[in-house]
Amino acid sequence: MSRDPYEVLGISPNATDDEVKSAYRALARKYHPDNYANNPLSDLAEEKMQEINDAYDAIVRMRKGGGRQGGYNGGYAANSRHGDIRQMIHQNRIHDAEVLLDGIPSHARDSEWFFLKGSVLYKKGWLEDAYTHFETACRMEPGNMEYRQAYNQVSAYRQTGGYRTRSGQGADTCDICTTLYCADCCCECMGGDFIRCC
Repeated sequence: MSRDPYEVLGISPNATDDEVKSAYRALARKYHPDNYANNPLSDLAEEKMQEINDAYDAIVRMRKGGGRQGGYNGGYAANSRHGDIRQMIHQNRIHDAEVLLDGIPSHARDSEWFFLKGSVLYKKGWLEDAYTHFETACRMEPGNMEYRQAYNQVSAYRQTGGYRTRSGQGADTCDICTTLYCADCCCECMGGDFIRCC
């Protein structure tokens, strides 16, 4: 990377790890490729997004190499390109992990990206979508046992037919109860009860 990564993110080298992440997330939201679909600036935005990703990765690598706080292995692959995202998933910071993953341009999405996106989808309960991503990760890197284990686990759940997709199909009993409970609460807030409202 030719430019100073801190300059790319618009922050000082003395910024805390949280300030680095906040700056990255703000820029990732601004230049996310989805914001520029069917726009003449889409190529420029994708280049900018790649520069932002490279800068963030460089800062994370430098800080881990220098022994600064935030280095986490947690049993995951030591040579991971996306150690920060793995850490977020491990800490159940699913939304943060998904923002970072979705900010990576499609041409830069490697097998680890598909594995981590599958992990996020799995934690959200979208098992069919997780299965598809794990399957892609395994196809891209067939010898990776971490990816294979995740794929096999979701495959076993799929056999039961109790999985949910992003579209919400296949809702289970918990979803139905939660929906009814929320409906009851809403009706009570509006001065009635569930029976009369429905």
